[in-house]
Amino acid sequence: MPPRPTVLYVSDLSYPAKGRRYCDEDIYLTSHLRKAFDLAICHPEDAAALMRNFDTVVTRNSGPVIDYPTAYAHFRQQAEATGQRVYNPLTGKADMAGKQYLVDLTTQGYPVIPTVDDEADLARLPQAGTYVVKPKAGADSHGLEFVEAGDLQANVAQKARTEFLIQPKIDFRYEVSFYFVDHDFQYALNAPDPNQRWELTNYTPTAEDLEFARKFVHWNDLGHGIQRVDACRTESGDLLLVELEDLNPYLSLDRTSDETRTRFVEAMTASIRGSLT
Repeated sequence: MPPRPTVLYVSDLSYPAKGRRYCDEDIYLTSHLRKAFDLAICHPEDAAALMRNFDTVVTRNSGPVIDYPTAYAHFRQQAEATGQRVYNPLTGKADMAGKQYLVDLTTQGYPVIPTVDDEADLARLPQAGTYVVKPKAGADSHGLEFVEAGDLQANVAQKARTEFLIQPKIDFRYEVSFYFVDHDFQYALNAPDPNQRWELTNYTPTAEDLEFARKFVHWNDLGHGIQRVDACRTESGDLLLVELEDLNPYLSLDRTSDETRTRFVEAMTASIRGSLT
């Protein structure tokens, strides 16, 4: 019998997510993935030292990499230097590479929340009473500020030497997330209350919704991997991209049905196997 593929599953089981238990999701996933792979779990700061003994590294609920930037940079450098397979692949162009993509997609005319990163470009944004200013390297709302229009110029001037993003504060009906394995849609969840981001319920997308989400999955062009397309439904009914999470997106599997979870694990297992060929 040929040897089973070996997987180093990267997770911070103690990561203190607000209102969520990331570790429960990883315990569930690893309990099923081990049926197909020889699998070990490690903390993200240990991945570089351990990965050479595994066929692939699966990065999951490891927390924002801004919490361990030196270790993450070392991991990427070592993986690229040794040809180590990583899932998701390290070629992601979205959150994996920082928030610059929101500026780029705005410039390219994609349906995203309008975003600039330079004081000189403020006139390109729609006028709003309040703006969102946040660091490019931020995650989980770290460093995010809501700034009144009259204070925006002074606020931005103070950040002239830092990497930041500026967006108009959008009034929206609700947020919705679309979950993909490779380029295949798996399920969607939405937060009906804008003030309760993680109080999620099942969402049945329209054909137009899926066309919207697939634009960003195709743009990112990952051959294999898990992606979460986060969007908001504006008061006018349009969808705008909030974030394209392609590094370690939390999946909220506990908010899905047994059938959906089973189908997702099957798709993820097949995707990991496919990434090894």
